[in-house]
Amino acid sequence: MQDPFNRQNDPNNDDQDPLSNLPLPPNYAKVVNPENGQIRAAKVGVSWTTLWFGPIPALMRGDWYNFALMIVLDMIYFMGVSMLGLQITMPIPAIIFGLIYNLMYFRHLFTLGYQPADDRSKELLTMWKYWKE
Repeated sequence: MQDPFNRQNDPNNDDQDPLSNLPLPPNYAKVVNPENGQIRAAKVGVSWTTLWFGPIPALMRGDWYNFALMIVLDMIYFMGVSMLGLQITMPIPAIIFGLIYNLMYFRHLFTLGYQPADDRSKELLTMWKYWKE
């Protein structure tokens, strides 16, 4: 079997980007932080995991900023619904965050100094209007 990380039989080789040869789906983009070399790969478009699982994907990505935002807005929504005595079972914030979470995630990474890692990622992020040139 071919090594997808192209380590060439050296598991301690840290010189190469671990995501450089990893096959990514066409709707995923890679971003890199030039200051510390950290690389992130994430989906562009609708976040189905956020739609079904709420703020858990943000927690798993280590995206504390958006995780806290989702928790606070969910609490405000559900307290408002319960105070008004409404019988709404459809979690409207989950639908909204499912539609925009990946945009929020990439925009937050860009404010932290991340940039598209390659031309394909830059074209994808520009096409979805996540990255402004």
